[in-house]
Amino acid sequence: MPLLSFLLYIFVTSFTPGPNNIMAMLFANKYGLRKTTKFCLGVGAGFLVVMLLCSYFNVLLQNSIPKIEFFMTVFGAIYMVYLAIKIILSKDDDKNNDENRNNSFFMGMLLQFINPKGILYGITAIATFILPYHNSNFSLIMYSLFLAFVGFVSTFCWSLFGSVFQKFLSKYKSQFNIVMALLLMYSAVSILIK
Repeated sequence: MPLLSFLLYIFVTSFTPGPNNIMAMLFANKYGLRKTTKFCLGVGAGFLVVMLLCSYFNVLLQNSIPKIEFFMTVFGAIYMVYLAIKIILSKDDDKNNDENRNNSFFMGMLLQFINPKGILYGITAIATFILPYHNSNFSLIMYSLFLAFVGFVSTFCWSLFGSVFQKFLSKYKSQFNIVMALLLMYSAVSILIK
């Protein structure tokens, strides 16, 4: 296995902006790091399940990707635009309503099943770097755990950034929300026109 290429792909893909990282940063900015940790743990748990599914069903997915890729891409892009609109329209007074629904373990986990970046990341990493060299159950489980751990760490780092700069970001909340919403919309558009 080309280890350096694998690690570069994993870390660059995990730490670049995507729905997980942007939402974690926004939640940490709004609710603080401690309350956002459950969202990050949910992202890690959901990501582990997605990585395990990608590992064990990679051949099936490769055969059916042309059939489902379009629908997953459109659904994922629509969800990202929805999140972007929610970010732009968010107000301070809806803090308690959104906290229980969006900043939760369950929502972090659920996001992984409609996150096209995460799913395509898993399919690509496993098909390109793992299955050609390792296919035992132990290897697939260990690599899935590693990929999920890196996903959790990247999401947590973005949360840490959001909480560290909380005072600064709250001063420029509307501008910050617009930039983050535009980044999400850019992600959605780039997925659709790839």
